[in-house]
Amino acid sequence: MTKRFFTAVLATESNTFSPIAIDRRGFEASLYARPGEHPETPTLCSAPLTEGRKWAAERGYEWIEGTAAWADPAGLINRQAYEGLRDEILEQLQKAMPVDGVVLGLHGAMVANGYDDPEGDLLSRIRGIVGPDVIVCATFDPHSQLTKQRVDALDFFLAFKEFPHIDFVERAQDLLRILDETLAGNVTPSVSVFDCKMIDVFPTSFEPMRSFVDDIIKLEDADTEVLSVSIIHGFMASDVPEMGSKLVVVTNNNKAKGDKLAHDLGMRLFDMRGKVMPEQMDEVQAVKEAMQTSSDKPVVITDVWDNPGGGTAGDATVLLAELIAKGAKNVAVGTIWDPIAVQICFAAGEGATVPLRFGAKSAPHTGSPIDKSVTIKKLVAGAEQRFGDSFVPMGDIATIEFDGIQVVLNSTRAQSFDKSLFTVAGIDYAAKDILLIKSTNHFYDSFAPIAAKILYCSAGRPYPNNPATNAYIKAPKDIWPMIEDPHGLSSAV
Repeated sequence: MTKRFFTAVLATESNTFSPIAIDRRGFEASLYARPGEHPETPTLCSAPLTEGRKWAAERGYEWIEGTAAWADPAGLINRQAYEGLRDEILEQLQKAMPVDGVVLGLHGAMVANGYDDPEGDLLSRIRGIVGPDVIVCATFDPHSQLTKQRVDALDFFLAFKEFPHIDFVERAQDLLRILDETLAGNVTPSVSVFDCKMIDVFPTSFEPMRSFVDDIIKLEDADTEVLSVSIIHGFMASDVPEMGSKLVVVTNNNKAKGDKLAHDLGMRLFDMRGKVMPEQMDEVQAVKEAMQTSSDKPVVITDVWDNPGGGTAGDATVLLAELIAKGAKNVAVGTIWDPIAVQICFAAGEGATVPLRFGAKSAPHTGSPIDKSVTIKKLVAGAEQRFGDSFVPMGDIATIEFDGIQVVLNSTRAQSFDKSLFTVAGIDYAAKDILLIKSTNHFYDSFAPIAAKILYCSAGRPYPNNPATNAYIKAPKDIWPMIEDPHGLSSAV
């Protein structure tokens, strides 16, 4: 009989400190595709579904698609929204039974009202439906919280290796490769997990993480017993009981080998704590250095902690206010989230000059609203920017101009993934002296080639970026940097 596989996607990243709740409309604004309606291009977490279409067609398998839903990161998910989407997917799976496997695209840092671990809840219910003998596998974002409930429910899983996550399609292909080998009886996946007992941020664009990821890829290529190695970075803005960094190794039925490798690689990652993030400067330093730089390329200032990709609003004005105060010209800002200001601009129309208040509406520590007489340069309904093979919605956008500064206002929160956010807004980014964007590291592959330099800026406090002092209630207290020596290394010397 033809083999049958069910697939679905349910993903977002929850900053439990963020005041912006996610309801069902939050998913519908970013991605909500009913069975069979997902476009050919994947989103960040939906590559298992789109790659699986090709995989199943090539093998003559039946590929049964459930709902695919993704919301841009924000705060807690409304309980009814999570339960409604979960039950929608579970009902679709029930109708698809019997199946030979379940292939899921998940994020791993979802938190809903009443659920510290929605993915674990979903996976346990899926396992209850399909039973112990059906293969259940998934991809995760590395900025996830790996829980025991998820590990117990899955046969195997893996995470993107790169941050920025430029490899999400390749990782979906890896997942399907392991599934192929498992179905053929060539491998029996065994999962090993090592708790690194820390939480940090690990960009892979530069050292020391670049070499670490490259070494992992070489190891997978060289050792046929090692099916996959994943680094779970963790997500410091989620206050949940199992928060933190983990190292995951999937071997071919060799748990002892996997456990040792996970331990050794996990301790190597632990040794990098506090050494990986680029140096960050405050807004005064960043603006001063940017304005003093002479180049035919723009200086890129990235507002690291007002990053909608980490669940913040993306409406902070601290850096923009400093640029205005210092008289900076020939500047482009992408973006500031302000649906009300966008609506006002659309009502006024392109070419109009209007008094406008925008920005800094979402939360404390984001600066003050900007009041300016602005000219509306361009209006775009339903704008998108690129991110690798995917397209990221920005909602309706308005490009405004004042005092030699152009600002892209957007109605759907989105971090600055790609320089196409300026192109769609009618801005010649290459001709600017300064580009102000909002992202931690996903911007890097697109912006680094066109930048004279990149300045990482910590401006204001819209994001809980210091785990040593964050007001956690549920998160572990026995991990670095909450304590210096969680592995007892000093006593072992």
